[in-house]
Amino acid sequence: MSRSELEALQLTRLQETLHRVYERVPFYHESFALAGVHPRDIRQLSDIRRLPFTIKGDLRSHYPFGLLAVAKNEVARYHGSSGTKGKPTVVAYTKNDLDMWSTIVARAIVTAGGRAGDIFHNAYGYGLFTGGLGLHAGAERLGMSVIPISGGNTPRQVTIIEDFQPRGIAGTPSYILTMAEMMEAQGKDPRHTSLEYGIFGAEPWTEGMRRTLEEKLGIRAFDIYGLSEVIGPGVAMECSMQDGLHIAEDHFYVEVIDSKTGEPLEPGEIGELVFTSLTKEALPIIRYRTGDLASLQPEPCRCGRTHQRMSRIKGRVDDMIIVRGVNVFPTEIESIVLEHHQLTPNYQVVIERTGSLDRLTVRVEVSEQSIDLHGPVDSEAQQYQFISSTLAEALRDRLLISTHVELLSPKTLPRSEGKAVRMIDQRQL
Repeated sequence: MSRSELEALQLTRLQETLHRVYERVPFYHESFALAGVHPRDIRQLSDIRRLPFTIKGDLRSHYPFGLLAVAKNEVARYHGSSGTKGKPTVVAYTKNDLDMWSTIVARAIVTAGGRAGDIFHNAYGYGLFTGGLGLHAGAERLGMSVIPISGGNTPRQVTIIEDFQPRGIAGTPSYILTMAEMMEAQGKDPRHTSLEYGIFGAEPWTEGMRRTLEEKLGIRAFDIYGLSEVIGPGVAMECSMQDGLHIAEDHFYVEVIDSKTGEPLEPGEIGELVFTSLTKEALPIIRYRTGDLASLQPEPCRCGRTHQRMSRIKGRVDDMIIVRGVNVFPTEIESIVLEHHQLTPNYQVVIERTGSLDRLTVRVEVSEQSIDLHGPVDSEAQQYQFISSTLAEALRDRLLISTHVELLSPKTLPRSEGKAVRMIDQRQL
């Protein structure tokens, strides 16, 4: 579809959605009125900036059904967050929504090289989290044979891969890495499996992590993006060029804003992603501030797709921490750790406060191959000291703050069976 055709479709669908929520969702009727705007005032796509933002707190304050645009008996399924910080955010789907969502995910899987007839190993968690059921439905829509194994029980995951011979796999990158480590612990080469491609998301990950996954597993690793408030996985998907994620723009309108001012940013500038759903029936969301940081790439992709791309997620607004006046994201630290072949990709960042000063400690594991554990003790200590000082210097040069490095033995840090916990802030702020 040409850009002009796509934008005309977006405007039509946006206007229809705005009229629906204005008439059926009291929250949007009131917020539009407070902003002094009516759906009929949105005559071109750029007019969307006149509309107020929706934030996660709005979903929580209207928990569980306050943002529904349909009657409850028209809802076919509910999803939501874990609610670990209070009330969960709840989203809803009609049968048409589920059909549309599965089509979007099927399209995303094809974008990564999946095809009908593949056996697909789905290691995303099932339940209220949208990842497992979202990928499952899309794979079935495409005509794949799905293994709904979910997360956890890693030895069994390895056995199933050996026995069922899947061509594709999906899960969080940190958990798939844990799976590869389990294969190695069993004396198996992770490169010698049937897997050819992996679809990874639900947590920020870097190009360094991509290289690690591809080298360890002998696959091509693709990034998928989504969030339950908008629909779930499939909002954007990386193509074979691995140069940005194509946004499903016929179903979602995307903006990037300055997270402090709310003003729009130019293409290429990193800011907060804002999504408006264009086709969802049960719970359409308008100008939702995701908290995810990325940039837009509107120039044509070499793959031929016309939907614009977003960069991989750089981090989250609420994941960014300020240490001694410097903004720090976990992904920045991950990229540095992965440049050091003596280390495993597993790490944790601990921030503490001593008096009035912040202390940042990066806890990393040395790889079993990099240390001569059978050599003299003093030689081993010297190796640890060299690795520690080299990493500390690289972190200081890149982050512009001094960092304490704590080297750990292999397999010391906890392994993720879902989203990895990278940042631990122990300050009482």
